[in-house]
Amino acid sequence: MDISTFTIHDLDSEIAVDHRCSTLLKQFHRSLLQEQIDPLEAGQLALGADYFVREFVVGECQENLFEINPVRVRQFAGHWYIIKTLEPNLKELTGILQGVAVFYAYLFQQGWLDEKKHQKIKTYTTDIDFYRQRIDTFWDISGDDGYSNWCQKCPLPQIQDV
Repeated sequence: MDISTFTIHDLDSEIAVDHRCSTLLKQFHRSLLQEQIDPLEAGQLALGADYFVREFVVGECQENLFEINPVRVRQFAGHWYIIKTLEPNLKELTGILQGVAVFYAYLFQQGWLDEKKHQKIKTYTTDIDFYRQRIDTFWDISGDDGYSNWCQKCPLPQIQDV
């Protein structure tokens, strides 16, 4: 696989990358089914990975899913998911993060991701206590600068226009 074809340069390449991601995620889902993973569980794992990759990495950050800084997982789960979801909750977030972890393990097994990045992503997907605290403190925001203080503890990446 040519990993560079997942790099976004402009709107046309973003659309093409989104399509490539969709194809890759379907491959991932098929591989889970071939491993005899329960179809419902396989679908949930693929859905979690899809949400992270296509909505956040590609759609929001406009980055190559193979070349992300692993801290993107923390930014996604500790900030972006919380502010973009009507009722952010740990159960849903944990399911998404499980999908992300299994998807990046799949990429590692295929030889498309190095071990160091895989391990860092795995670490960030399992930091559930941190994400619980982020959701709880989000609901407790008050005061004029409460939101900006909350944001500073897990800031989103600076996104540049493509």
